[in-house]
Amino acid sequence: MTELQKSRVDVLMIGSGEYTTGYVHGTASKSDKSKGVVALTLIDLRRRGKTGRLGICGTNGKKFPDIRNHMQQAIGDFYKEMDLTMDWWPGDDAIDSQAYIQALDTFKAGDACVIFTPDDTHFEMALEAIRRGIHVMITKPAVKTLAEHRQLYEEAKKKNVLVMIEVHKRFDPMYSDARDRIRESLGDFSYFYSFMSQPKFQLDTFRSWAGKSSDISYYLNSHHIDFHVWSLHGRARPIRVTAMGSTGVAKSQYNIETEDVITLSVQWINLSSKTIGTAIYTSSWISAKSDTHTQQKFFYVGHHGEINIDQAHRGYTLASDTNGYLSINPLYMKLVPTDGYFSGQLGYGYRSFEAFIDAVADLNAKKVDMNTCDIKLATIGTTLQETAVLEAGRISLDNLSAMVEIIYENDTSLIPLELKLLK
Repeated sequence: MTELQKSRVDVLMIGSGEYTTGYVHGTASKSDKSKGVVALTLIDLRRRGKTGRLGICGTNGKKFPDIRNHMQQAIGDFYKEMDLTMDWWPGDDAIDSQAYIQALDTFKAGDACVIFTPDDTHFEMALEAIRRGIHVMITKPAVKTLAEHRQLYEEAKKKNVLVMIEVHKRFDPMYSDARDRIRESLGDFSYFYSFMSQPKFQLDTFRSWAGKSSDISYYLNSHHIDFHVWSLHGRARPIRVTAMGSTGVAKSQYNIETEDVITLSVQWINLSSKTIGTAIYTSSWISAKSDTHTQQKFFYVGHHGEINIDQAHRGYTLASDTNGYLSINPLYMKLVPTDGYFSGQLGYGYRSFEAFIDAVADLNAKKVDMNTCDIKLATIGTTLQETAVLEAGRISLDNLSAMVEIIYENDTSLIPLELKLLK
């Protein structure tokens, strides 16, 4: 075996839906992810010598022939030199919600798995992988409760495996620059407002879990909560959460019992000065069809300055007979080929996966340790505050918008211990 072959990372993808393959409810996704993201990226990383054996695990194997046909058309026939060879679980004639266990058993310690499944399934899947010594990347939110998050954190420490949360906003050059400016020159935190929304058809895309296993706050607010926690790491922490929800569209148009819009109001404390800051995170999945699939922006106020980002509009627009007027964001995922080849390697949707694969390869080669990963990546040990805020929001919504307090061990600790409903 050559050194290149030794450094390649074998990867199991758990979840075969929109974000992995671009295939939803019998057809290509209508969103900006019609080619998928996970499989496309890992296939290209194999072309570049960074990944090796690939596998996809879902629950309904009867869909797999159609998914493979879709991937062949969307990836294999669209780009040059993209090898779609991979293993699949369960079989094409089987339905098995526990197929991921059988799939994980065919991988070894030091391999990797990427979990893109409904939020309430992440914990058990990640736990099974960790206990086998397999490194894990989980789509945000990592899990739905602080207790589950803390358990995964402890299990990962025991097995010395990397568990990384796929929060690709950290790799957006505008967001990462804003984070550095917040830490460099804007002083203590005062105010943060974020808004993120997707069109109504996402409720149909996510109808199998929307309002049942998760909500729009876990799905979308998690992006900006992570950005905010990342920006203020070690300097401030969230302490109290109140949530409010709007209803009507999901129930009337899709017969789904869930909130259309969720707003979290979060009080923060600056650890050094003990001054207070306020954050408002709002997410929606009932937007009208517009020039972008995802509307997203934030406004940050520090004691010494402000930052305002409209992440959906980069000043790049396209008008065509096919799609009408669009705002284009190739900084996320560039899908148009260059000379026939996939050329989206610089997109932040791609770079988050590459950072995970590179970290796994370096850990296996003992070039870095877990402390280095904690500094550079969104790991299970550095993202507990995000889960605390999201769970506190759900508890508040379920208790008539009552305030929920985030409890820490002491005045300087960054790791939340538990949540307390204030009545």
